[in-house]
Amino acid sequence: MTRLKKPHRLIHRISGQTYLWLAILIFGASNAVTRKLTEIGAQHFIDGRNPISLCNVLFVGNLCALIVLLLIYWRQWNKATLKQLSKKDWVSLTIVAILSGALAPGLIFQALALTGVNNVILVGRLEPPLTLALSVWLLKERVSLWEFLGAIAAFIGVVLTIFLQPPGEAMMNMGGLHVGLGELLVAAGSVAVAVSTIIGKKYLSEIPLGIYSIFRTATGTVIFFFFAIVLYGSDHFMDVLSPFLWQWMFLYGGLIVVLGQSFWIKGLRASSVSAASLVGSFTPIAGILAAYFILGEAPTLAQYVGGSVILVGIFLSQVGKRQQTSRRVAFSMVASPQAEQEVESGMGFKGI
Repeated sequence: MTRLKKPHRLIHRISGQTYLWLAILIFGASNAVTRKLTEIGAQHFIDGRNPISLCNVLFVGNLCALIVLLLIYWRQWNKATLKQLSKKDWVSLTIVAILSGALAPGLIFQALALTGVNNVILVGRLEPPLTLALSVWLLKERVSLWEFLGAIAAFIGVVLTIFLQPPGEAMMNMGGLHVGLGELLVAAGSVAVAVSTIIGKKYLSEIPLGIYSIFRTATGTVIFFFFAIVLYGSDHFMDVLSPFLWQWMFLYGGLIVVLGQSFWIKGLRASSVSAASLVGSFTPIAGILAAYFILGEAPTLAQYVGGSVILVGIFLSQVGKRQQTSRRVAFSMVASPQAEQEVESGMGFKGI
């Protein structure tokens, strides 16, 4: 009986990892695609305005994603399921929606207007070590020495990427050090995502994926809309109904948001958490390659130095996780719904 199961499991695992790799390629390209769309919009101004502004991309992209998510998960939104959610569940969902559905994407999109795509990708690697530190501190999780060293290396790589940047216009003076404003916005977004990940791990492990995804996307979109109106004025979304904008946003929302997320969840369900973590660690490489091939953006010296240290950190972390795989397999399989929620809230910037 055991011999019959092994080939089936092997095929299932390979299939799952294929979905994971496809998802990583899509997620990795999200920053470069976003920048490319704004460049396309700059060539088709409407009364002197870019119809594919970063705020329009985020807002309309979320609406497109919400439409598709409703088509996929609408059955989960029934009275029986909703009655099972406590007041604490709704509060936790709302906080996560604000942090990872509105604040973090808004900060990262604004950063894309101020700094290069590669900087956004590399500085965004602040999220994993920060999440690890918060997990140890608040959730009392245990980590191996390799994972600890990997987190330290990744953090040092991010710091080097930030402080080795050549002087630019959008920079701030902090204690005699010149730091790019775009890099600071990405760092703030990473903090927001890390906090939302901890909340998701502690309070949202049993929430159905459909309810979680739809609520986060809908609430995050509404909050971002009113936040942008307050900051930029009531005419900020004047071109939001432009057909030119929507034709690109249906492609963006369907490909980057829905297809990428669907591939990731499908792959995660057919793979171990360690396998998903290993594949996910290649997101920065996929993003840098996408920036080069889509935008022609080559890494700078600061990005080479910082990125190299970050890659060392990723390697060390993966060594630690591989060593602990045998002890965690049983837990990972039992907690697969929790793993899905953790990945959903902890992937960082995925295009929405």
